[in-house]
Amino acid sequence: MFGNSRSKWTGYAVLVCVVAFSWHANPVMAQDNSRIKDLAYLEGTTEEPLVGYGLVVGLNGTGDGYSVENTANSIATLLEKLDVTISPRDLKAKNVAAVIVTGTLDPNLNVGGKIDVKVSSLNDATSLEGGHLVMTPLRAADGTLCVLAQGSVSIGGFNVKSGAGNSYRKNHTQAGLVTNGGSVKVKLNGSFMRGGQVAWLLHNPDFITASEVATSINALYGQGTAQAKDSQRILVTIPVEENTNPVGFIARMSELTARSDAVARVVVNERTGTIIVGKNVKLKEAAVAHGNLKVVVSTYYDVSQPSSFSRRGDTVVVPDINTDVEDRDARVLRVPDTSTVADVVGVLNDIGASPRDIIAILEALKRAGSLQAELILM
Repeated sequence: MFGNSRSKWTGYAVLVCVVAFSWHANPVMAQDNSRIKDLAYLEGTTEEPLVGYGLVVGLNGTGDGYSVENTANSIATLLEKLDVTISPRDLKAKNVAAVIVTGTLDPNLNVGGKIDVKVSSLNDATSLEGGHLVMTPLRAADGTLCVLAQGSVSIGGFNVKSGAGNSYRKNHTQAGLVTNGGSVKVKLNGSFMRGGQVAWLLHNPDFITASEVATSINALYGQGTAQAKDSQRILVTIPVEENTNPVGFIARMSELTARSDAVARVVVNERTGTIIVGKNVKLKEAAVAHGNLKVVVSTYYDVSQPSSFSRRGDTVVVPDINTDVEDRDARVLRVPDTSTVADVVGVLNDIGASPRDIIAILEALKRAGSLQAELILM
């Protein structure tokens, strides 16, 4: 009995281990796939940029200066619309700033919807802290008035001046955000469905990804439902049984997963020395000679002055210039064939150079044909 019981429990333990392994393995396999809604967006839902010119009032003396004429003229025009007539020369604009107001509008957003708008100083205002944006029309590229913006400006920082040229500033105070400050007045009549069809547009165009997205949709809704037209566009025909609920069909379809792929890339930012190595980057065998010529020129200033009771001579500053030259021996490093990102990172670390030197080495490896990836310089 005991022996049989022990064998029985051993079998359960093995089964639990197998199930546990399978449970952990599936998420790892699923990590190679991404939801369609994360890979692409629907054609006809691209946001429309909007722009307008307005005034921010209520500033604490941090607005535009007296010499800014357009601000004074804008204030006079605004007051005239409010049945107040005043000459621009009689206005003091220290508490008012002229601003450019921008925002983006979803073409499917209905009248009455709210959007965030950004406010940026146009002239020499030092801060928009505590300001209030006066009603400002925002227009599309064709001049259509789409949104009216108004509300309190939030800059997420401050600018304090304590006199004698001393100041303390947090964040950028000449630009701010008006949360839900834009009210939609005209709908752009965007349409994501045309003739019983919708189209997905990939964020990163790729033929393999486009084919995988179409395959994933066809596997659930039938062959021919989705067709990859090119490296970015996947055209989907809404099934007949889904015509009464196209929104629900799109919602379910967007949750499907598909394998994504991309071109091997290495992105470098020469200004900051940042290097990003993407997936599938490979290096062919090569030899790298790395050496630096370091020249340091330093200047020290000494003071030469006459003796204490001397009636002749002047005190002068005498520069003392020193030049140091260091020419380090070049290191020759063998770059082996690599097939993973970890291998590439290991090779770059073995070079022992600064990020900026590594950028130059990557450019040379690309020209030599060793770097099997697209090199993008920002």
